[in-house]
Amino acid sequence: MSEFAAVTGVLETYFDGLYHADTDRLSIAFHPKAIYATADEVPLLYRTMDEYFPVVEKRESPASRAERRRDMIDAIEFAGDNTAFARVRCSIGTRDFIDFLTLVRTDGAWRIMAKVFHITEHDS
Repeated sequence: MSEFAAVTGVLETYFDGLYHADTDRLSIAFHPKAIYATADEVPLLYRTMDEYFPVVEKRESPASRAERRRDMIDAIEFAGDNTAFARVRCSIGTRDFIDFLTLVRTDGAWRIMAKVFHITEHDS
């Protein structure tokens, strides 16, 4: 499998985890020491995975509401053999997200190490 395909696979797992509010899938996509942050919340919202996953587990999933999926990979860039960056978009409820995801390859597997994102609202 190419490195591009491997990163794309992680991103698809990430999208599926968000759509189904499934932390088992998200724990495959995210490195255990990953960070989650946005400056669109005041004060700055910053979470570890131990803080983020319980929030997801309490969320009503977009799948349970039969929301249309709006997942999109805008770009993937590589910076050497073990570092990649992805710009992706998705929606949950009335919120659209642009995610900047930094990925690292450790022990032969790609995982998201940092998620920094922007939020906009849209009509349902």
